[in-house]
Amino acid sequence: MQCPECAAETDHCHGTLIVHVDRTYECTDPGCTSLALTRHRLTVECTEISPPCGCAAVSVAADR
Repeated sequence: MQCPECAAETDHCHGTLIVHVDRTYECTDPGCTSLALTRHRLTVECTEISPPCGCAAVSVAADR
């Protein structure tokens, strides 16, 4: 079975885009070629992943 985006030859990524507190992005797919939001069907805030990436704790400490 092929994903619909692959079948349609649409530019996309199979990874999950992680959005950090400072609004930078990273993708779970090591072969990802662009961090554009439109290429990723799955997007999560870094505070939602387990274990959290830690940038939220750094951001809170910087705000104090």
